[in-house]
Amino acid sequence: MHEAITWLVTTIGALGYPGIFLLMAMESSVIPIPSELVMPPAGYLAQQGAMNEVAAIVCGTAGSLVGAYLNYFAAHYLGRPLLLKYGKYVWITEEKFGKVELFFRDHGEVSTFVGRLLPVVRHLISLPAGLAGMNRLKFALYTAAGAGIWVTVLTYIGYFIGMNRDLIARYSHHALLGAIALSAVIVTVYVRRHRKKKLSRAGE
Repeated sequence: MHEAITWLVTTIGALGYPGIFLLMAMESSVIPIPSELVMPPAGYLAQQGAMNEVAAIVCGTAGSLVGAYLNYFAAHYLGRPLLLKYGKYVWITEEKFGKVELFFRDHGEVSTFVGRLLPVVRHLISLPAGLAGMNRLKFALYTAAGAGIWVTVLTYIGYFIGMNRDLIARYSHHALLGAIALSAVIVTVYVRRHRKKKLSRAGE
């Protein structure tokens, strides 16, 4: 990890803000570059005066959004026709696909926002959103919101901790646990409100 952080600090320092944008776009798509190894070095460089932390956060968030859109469009324009045509051979019927579309039509916003806060899920959440044809403006807003929170947290971990790899790993882990807890709270509140709405509609 120390070698990876050192390399990323050098790389980001050389490439600047476009480097942050590119690495986070890759991280947000299918290329496994952990954001925990991209944004803390950017925060460290901001603390050293080599970058501006707000600009780094904006570039990181924008890169995450672009990477997410790559997945979204790939799933929507390539995956959707293939699933509809060949899905029956892997037990994905048109009826099941319709349920996915309906789910994202009703719950796409919270799914996208929460998904951006969770490991592994943040790389994949754009795929079902694209398959279901989730509203693109809503997809952009909730992706940017979730990614922006995560990018900001990681940037300030690097800003305040610096190059200490052990502390970066420890506080990144704490941030991850906090993101999971926050996601659980959001989902719980959302489910309860959704149930209340359904009950109130049924009672009318």
